[in-house]
Amino acid sequence: MPRSILEAIKQGDWNFEPTGEQPVNLRATAAMPGTQEKLNILADRLKQGLPLWHPSDRLSFDDAGEE
Repeated sequence: MPRSILEAIKQGDWNFEPTGEQPVNLRATAAMPGTQEKLNILADRLKQGLPLWHPSDRLSFDDAGEE
């Protein structure tokens, strides 16, 4: 069983979600997809071993999301 997202990718497991904090406990972000701000947030989540995605993360220009 992989211990990190990087290990999972090396093993071909594209559906891996880290154990630990559930997405509902993560703080959602209003950062626009593809922006440096959003990439920094995703990188920070990855470093902490947290799931990358929050259900309330902003998905488009029209979606204000939460922060």
